[in-house]
Amino acid sequence: MESLTLKVDTGIMHSLSGISNITNLYHNLSYEEILVHEKKNDKMMLSSQGAMAVDTGVFTGRSPKDKFFVKEVSSQDNINWMEGNNPCSEAVFDELYEKVLEYLSGKSLYVFDGFAGSFSNTRESLRVISEEVWQHHFCTNMFISPSVNEVENFSPEFTIYNASGLKNENWQKHGLNSEVFVIFHMEKKMIIIGGTEYTGEIKKGIFSMMNYFKPLEGILTMHCSANIGNEKNDTALFFGLSGTGKTTLSASSNRSLIGDDEHAWSDEGIGNIEGGCYAKVINLDKDDEPLIYNAIRRNALLENVVIAADGTVDYTSNEKTDNTRVSYPMEHIENRVLASRGGHPENIIFLTCDAFGVLPPISFLSSKQAMYHFVSGYTAKIAGTERGIVEPEATFSACFGVTFMPLHPNYYAKLFEKKIEKYKTKIYLVNTGWSGGAYGIGQRMKIKFTRSIIDGIFNNVFVHDDYIKHPVLNLNIPARVADNSNGAINSDLLLPWNAWSNRDDYEKVARKLSGMFIENFKKYETEDSEVNLASYGPQLL
Repeated sequence: MESLTLKVDTGIMHSLSGISNITNLYHNLSYEEILVHEKKNDKMMLSSQGAMAVDTGVFTGRSPKDKFFVKEVSSQDNINWMEGNNPCSEAVFDELYEKVLEYLSGKSLYVFDGFAGSFSNTRESLRVISEEVWQHHFCTNMFISPSVNEVENFSPEFTIYNASGLKNENWQKHGLNSEVFVIFHMEKKMIIIGGTEYTGEIKKGIFSMMNYFKPLEGILTMHCSANIGNEKNDTALFFGLSGTGKTTLSASSNRSLIGDDEHAWSDEGIGNIEGGCYAKVINLDKDDEPLIYNAIRRNALLENVVIAADGTVDYTSNEKTDNTRVSYPMEHIENRVLASRGGHPENIIFLTCDAFGVLPPISFLSSKQAMYHFVSGYTAKIAGTERGIVEPEATFSACFGVTFMPLHPNYYAKLFEKKIEKYKTKIYLVNTGWSGGAYGIGQRMKIKFTRSIIDGIFNNVFVHDDYIKHPVLNLNIPARVADNSNGAINSDLLLPWNAWSNRDDYEKVARKLSGMFIENFKKYETEDSEVNLASYGPQLL
């Protein structure tokens, strides 16, 4: 359809220089136009809920071992070189960049121009050039679309070239991990992708760029969800790794959602980096998670689900992957903040699923304790979640998302401390995991009880001077709740050892978990540290 073909401007042609014989060029298509393309695509199918569904091929998740950063003068001293932030040479990037341009030549291409960041003066412009319509659809869902005037004068700060069908056959010679490559060039503010059709690489690619450049400007970028109270207009952040309840607990009828995954904390307050949501749908139940289920409709994009000939989706099936997903624009959430931003947070909640059953349901953290647990990013995997796990296994991910953090975790932690001290933010560690014993012995905390804890935080029922200091876990545990809790929280349940049948057994497991914390934190201790953060974490006396 010629009406969908872009009238090419010189700005876009600059990004496309080196790509020859482009068959058709489609720029910032509307959802209606995207649907026209998708209906003609043999790889896609319309679900009974009105959302389009696609399979992303062999890769149904990110490939962190295939993520590389060019080791160049402007960034090499800033990047935290570790697994997941792997180095590659400028020569390798240049060679693969040329291959990407050659691969994209002679094809119909989609160009998405938009923004990351809801505050206009701190956001970044981005351009994504891709070969598949569903990748264009994904970008339209997940990033912030420009106005008509903004499109006319658009100049991208970040550019992604997504040659998803290109495999690098010379990966061994290049010193890479496989035929797949996701390579960042920070000086050129460019990402090239090859060999994987998984759309999450686009989302997290831009997030990684934001996580590099924004903190250097004093803006803290965070892997967290955020909401705001409908009555008190108080902003809250929820940090947590997969399985801790970050998405579920930030969704509330009493509070409006700012965003579910990526945010920036600037002098103006909290702003969503994204324009949409990217939610897991494995075992999705419309009664348990109505917010996500109801968002799956026209303009949403399902990935790697099992779908019948009549369009019915089997959300219980993991035949293709456990990481089945849906992306949808923020407009699909009724109880949302229209501007996707809020004030400086009054409360920050670190969520952890402690499968050892020793962490209290809630602890109050000082600013230094908050830095320690922010850097640690603890949760636990349980038996059956991954092959080979037969007992609870501690998992640590610095800043609750180290995979997406190009700078050293201590850099984010120091910026985090400045923010919480300046705005007097209260920090809590909330255990959504086990109580009364480890997994297999104790019981997982009821979501109703955890919601009462979260509501208690917002109602300030834990703000008092009656705390018990756990000598090993080094946590301040509230010994009671304030009178305005209305009896919703049983104070006896706040002290974790009360739920165990044997106090000695509790202390033994608490010491075991503390040792894991201590061992993990050693990698973040540096000689030039102004403060010994390790002293604010668990201690083995």
